Amino acid sequence: MSSLRQKISSGFDGIWYGKSPWTILLRPLAWLFIATMTLRRTAYRLGILKTSALAVPVVVVGNISVGGTGKTPLVIWLANYLKAAGFQPGIISRGYTGQARRWPQQVRPDADPRIVGDEALVIARRTHCPMAVGPNRVACANALLKYATLDIIISDDGLQHYALDRQVEIAVIDGVRRLGNGFCLPAGPLREGKSRLDKVDMVVTNGTALQQEYAMRYGGKTMINLISGETRELDSFKSETVMAIAAIGNPDRFFNFIRAYGVRISTCTFPDHHFYTPNELMFDAKQAVLMTEKDAVKCERFAQPNWWYLPIEVQLPDEFGAKLLTLLEKSHGQKVT
Repeated sequence: MSSLRQKISSGFDGIWYGKSPWTILLRPLAWLFIATMTLRRTAYRLGILKTSALAVPVVVVGNISVGGTGKTPLVIWLANYLKAAGFQPGIISRGYTGQARRWPQQVRPDADPRIVGDEALVIARRTHCPMAVGPNRVACANALLKYATLDIIISDDGLQHYALDRQVEIAVIDGVRRLGNGFCLPAGPLREGKSRLDKVDMVVTNGTALQQEYAMRYGGKTMINLISGETRELDSFKSETVMAIAAIGNPDRFFNFIRAYGVRISTCTFPDHHFYTPNELMFDAKQAVLMTEKDAVKCERFAQPNWWYLPIEVQLPDEFGAKLLTLLEKSHGQKVT
């Protein structure tokens, strides 16, 4: 099944980020998709569909394209930045791939990623903020506000979830792949038209930013052992050939980050959010295996002594944080210290 998903994903990547005749054939479906999304957003704007406002400001982090753009590390950065600024943030998310029977679900650092989702568990562990996941973002936010003392909500991947009112919108785009061929699903990778970026408050680019965008750059080079917690610098693997695995939206970003430190790698990719089985990761026992933090939370229960993960670390310009606080001051009606 995972092999089939991988082939389908690779096929669409070739259409969306390359030159393919399938784009022309799929355009009528893309126009239908655009019309549906436009009608839905208009219904919310006119009040035909209900939008719920919370007692605290909401910062939405999302994208207009499918696949990994870097929302998770940005959410982590935002939560920790706002805590340092004196806020008490809570985080809500879809809990994608989570298999809970009831929603919302509270996410604790010891939660099962199969229940709450892999990305949600990474966020909870890295921020130590109250967090809830579920398909209904409003229900998630109200659950948090009921049981925790919060003064701001960060919504992960909620740009198209218009049922939740928001004070600040932040869109994340991939600095390399950008918006692909520029078409909406299924002819291209876009969930909404390119003009949607003109309506958000800030655009964060994972990589090289264009004018009026904020560059988000990956940092950190310390690997952590899945079993012992031992740390090891990434460039210390240069003397050996290692296996790098990834089940993320854009695995090449992770692989190229490792290669930039002079490490020789063999690669093994899986579909985004894939839940591994031990049999899929039966590599040479003497060979080190490097993975992302999102992969690590799903491999802990059968980890081997030579498996290492790279914690998520990103850097953003000071201007981005200052702009965020200014937007919150304007929306909240009081000065942020």
